[in-house]
Amino acid sequence: MTKTTNQARIEALLFISGDEGISLGALAKITGFMKPALRKILDDLAQKYQADADSALVLLQSDETYRLATKASLAPIIKRYFEVPLTVPLTTALLETLAIIAYRQPITRLEIDNIRGVQSSGAIQKLMVRGLVDTKGRLDAPGRPFLYVTTTNFLDYFGLTSLAALPPLPEEKDLDEDNLSGDLFLAALQSRNQQQGDEK
Repeated sequence: MTKTTNQARIEALLFISGDEGISLGALAKITGFMKPALRKILDDLAQKYQADADSALVLLQSDETYRLATKASLAPIIKRYFEVPLTVPLTTALLETLAIIAYRQPITRLEIDNIRGVQSSGAIQKLMVRGLVDTKGRLDAPGRPFLYVTTTNFLDYFGLTSLAALPPLPEEKDLDEDNLSGDLFLAALQSRNQQQGDEK
């Protein structure tokens, strides 16, 4: 069995923390390492990325918050990745993320992750590139995570006049983290689209 190094543990926490990153204090609390030891591991990790031409990553630091990002030289290919799917219909994962934001906005990525049960950074970025989601300030909490909201493009995309026109979720379902999902939103939209079809 392969032994997991301390650097790998820190790297995993950086990865899962997504765009918001993770503070030195949080790393210390989770790992039990002292801050000087963590700084040494983070410095080594940053140098490792910088020295490795085959690595796409760079370690960014703001005050005592660290996050992973892709190297600036890779911006053109990443831009193409986000632009190419613009003509492709929204996937179930994107719809699920969009539904949670629509019904719970403003909401943080971690709150979205808790509802979905998976990491949502990639989905949020794709929705932002499509202009369906945007940030609206930050939560006044440790790390000051971004708050995500839907846009006017979201309303246009689904043919809604306002957020008040969002399709209602099934009445028997309470809007809590245990049952709010993209499936509910899709079902509501399908019901709405069916009604529109009947009216034509």
